[in-house]
Amino acid sequence: MKDLIICGKKYKSRLILGTGKYKSFEETAKAIKAAEVEIVTVAVRRVNVTNPKEPMLVDFLDPKKIVYLPNTAGCYTAEEALRTLRLARDAGGWNLVKLEVLGDKETLYPNMIETIEALKVLKKENFEVMVYSSDDPILCKQLEDMGAAAIMPLGSLIGSGRGIQNRFNISIIKTQSKVPVIVDAGIGCASDAAIAMELGCDGVLVNTAVAEAKNPILMAEAMKDAVIAGRIKKKVNANPSSPFEGLIE
Repeated sequence: MKDLIICGKKYKSRLILGTGKYKSFEETAKAIKAAEVEIVTVAVRRVNVTNPKEPMLVDFLDPKKIVYLPNTAGCYTAEEALRTLRLARDAGGWNLVKLEVLGDKETLYPNMIETIEALKVLKKENFEVMVYSSDDPILCKQLEDMGAAAIMPLGSLIGSGRGIQNRFNISIIKTQSKVPVIVDAGIGCASDAAIAMELGCDGVLVNTAVAEAKNPILMAEAMKDAVIAGRIKKKVNANPSSPFEGLIE
């Protein structure tokens, strides 16, 4: 299996997990360990930075051993996203970030106009930006040309568990891209993650499918295996499981 390469750094795991929606930080840490991921996303706007008496994610996941990817979950304007990521860099020194600017609270679909405006500024400020986007091949190519470190088209709506709704577009996006393409949002089960890899994607980002599974730890393991296994090559004709050679006559 090929490594996932982002901004020149190699990662053996091509799975990225989110850290939201779990029942506890303990469960979060167990799922991360079971999935054997090297990158986790962290919603900066939901991080506890004001009350040192309350538990924090860093108490359970060592940022020296796993890459924290600050994201702008909950931001609906470029201005909100910029303020959030500047805070992340000032607080933790994180330069590799995930940009997502949402259009509305019902669909959580990306607002690509605001996303592009935010990306322009972030690149001027020397951020390395992985970008959550629609599955529009033209817009995804524009994001790459603007300097995005990775393109992260949605499979379907965030948290919907509907899987990859437009496989053709995802395939086009991957074919035309020179930066990593990571399916982000809508993955509902391990087979959805496997489909993303079959389409040639470089990785998959999953949160709800693991955090809200009946057994999050088992689902984390399943996602780990799904991005590794790989399917056989499709053939036109039948191919017997048992070879014809050596048959008893």
